[in-house]
Amino acid sequence: MAKTPTEDGRRPRSTAKEVAVWTLLGLLILGLGGFGVTSFSGGITKVASVGNIDITADDYARALQARVRDMSQQVGQQISMQQALAFGIDKQVIQSVITRAALDNEAERVGISVGDAAVASRITAMDNFKGASGEFDREAYRFTLERSNLTETQFETNLRRDVSRQLLQGAVGGGFVAPKAMTDTLFAWAGERRGFSMLRLVEADLATPVPAPTEADLKAHYEANLDRFTKPEAKRITYVSLLPEAIAKDQPVDEAMLRKLYQERINEFVIPERRIVERLVYPDQAQADAAKAALDGGTPFEKLVADRGLTLDAIALGDIAKSELGAAGEPVFAAAEGGVIGPLQTDLGPALFRVVSVLAAEETTFDAARDTLAIEFQMDAARRLIAGRVEEIDDLLAGGATLEDLAKDAGLALATLDFVPGKPGDTTIEGYPDFRAAAEAVQAGDFPQAIVLDDGGVVALRLDEIVPAAPIPFDEAKAAVAEDWRKDAVSKALAARAAEIKAAVEGGAAIRSFGIVDVTPETARNGFVADAPETLLAEVFKLPEGGVQVIAADGFTAVVQLDRILPAATEGKDAVAMRDALTAQAAQTIAGDAFAAFTGALTAEAGITLDQGAINAINTSLP
Repeated sequence: MAKTPTEDGRRPRSTAKEVAVWTLLGLLILGLGGFGVTSFSGGITKVASVGNIDITADDYARALQARVRDMSQQVGQQISMQQALAFGIDKQVIQSVITRAALDNEAERVGISVGDAAVASRITAMDNFKGASGEFDREAYRFTLERSNLTETQFETNLRRDVSRQLLQGAVGGGFVAPKAMTDTLFAWAGERRGFSMLRLVEADLATPVPAPTEADLKAHYEANLDRFTKPEAKRITYVSLLPEAIAKDQPVDEAMLRKLYQERINEFVIPERRIVERLVYPDQAQADAAKAALDGGTPFEKLVADRGLTLDAIALGDIAKSELGAAGEPVFAAAEGGVIGPLQTDLGPALFRVVSVLAAEETTFDAARDTLAIEFQMDAARRLIAGRVEEIDDLLAGGATLEDLAKDAGLALATLDFVPGKPGDTTIEGYPDFRAAAEAVQAGDFPQAIVLDDGGVVALRLDEIVPAAPIPFDEAKAAVAEDWRKDAVSKALAARAAEIKAAVEGGAAIRSFGIVDVTPETARNGFVADAPETLLAEVFKLPEGGVQVIAADGFTAVVQLDRILPAATEGKDAVAMRDALTAQAAQTIAGDAFAAFTGALTAEAGITLDQGAINAINTSLP
């Protein structure tokens, strides 16, 4: 079946394919008979126990899959189970479920639990179990649990344990207060500021221009930095595609449909005159009249806004049409740009209106819009045409047709590219996320499948071979080598010049005598300096007062002198907020350490039984 961006195989199968699918499914069920195919874990029942609490295979499998999903969302792409295991995710998950089991065991030992009413209240409040009316739906509850391979008893037992565990965790981790000496030290360090002068150096600051490289220079640079001029390992992929943009120009255009489309979207092409308006509302007519009199007497409009305790942003109505202003529309649209009129009655009370800007009416005629509409019309027609052919392409592939057959007999475009996983390519097809995802996942021997792209196109691909990493021949890479050599040469020359300036400044010369200096009067550790590397402030905060340092990074060379060290400000809202935040973070860290020590002691006391073989079996069985 064709894969789409939002679903996997919802189109009806052909009869032959349906029979094949059910036959394979029947064989699969027979092959797995007695192996527990309804479970994550086959015949395995538990992977570990802590005291009296068993960690079931399904508990571990669900926790592992949830962690992989979270990790995939964080990195922005699907992480396979094999990749997750390589990152050690399984070890993190088993540790977390052991900690949870230790808390459950202790809660059971000391008799911490919650009643049925509390559990029911939690369940009925969960959004996943609500129906269309927004109320708890028993059928939604049952269906959701079935999809998660959970019975109601299992879910409610787990929920009861969750609540009990939270109570125990709150009792252990609550009430910690960070020592004042600790927060004072953290505050003094975090709140310190620095003032510094920075001389940025560029190639124009060099006394002698960097000479042009010789052929020998380039060859030596090429050989010394061969990794920079090496093609990475790639997947050589053959693919066929049918893209809307490739066939759109051949689709016929219906003039009547274009005119109808133009009328349907007339608001896009005929835009009436509009105004950018500010509205200052008053509680009664007397105050509004007084404000207008003050305005006529020379009081700036901004002063009237401030007197109301407002800002210009707060009274801005933005880009607005006459009809949106109601009765005030006519006088406001009759006013000149910059004019203030009123008081005018509004739903909120009498108000003064200022016309900030006049936006003239705009009209795009049908003739002017025709070409754009025609392109859209043809693209839509192309998408519909392709959608109607996806089933045909599916059937041809299922019947054994090769990609070359599709290109020859079905009119798809055939091409080959070297795809480098994890890197954006420069071909059109590599711009499609669904193609890249398929190219990342394809393995040797995989059968091509029709993949529907997000713009309505369709593609199918095949892995031909893995192309090993290899150096780009010198003659082919020569231009890149020359550019890289020059970049290195300029960087080295600037570093040498910076070292000379540093020595001179340390000897008593003024840093300003060597060029234009950027002065930062003061900045915090988490401050920002435009067009500077992230390491700059970290290096600045290491310097003693008067110290000089060369800061070098890719494309950046500067000499920095620390002018002054400023202690943390102890007054003001920002200082209070920082101290409160540090105090809270310190207390949270202490509580976390205490909780970790507590759970470690619980685990040691209760005892752990771990079935590593069962864990390994689940790890290898999950997709």
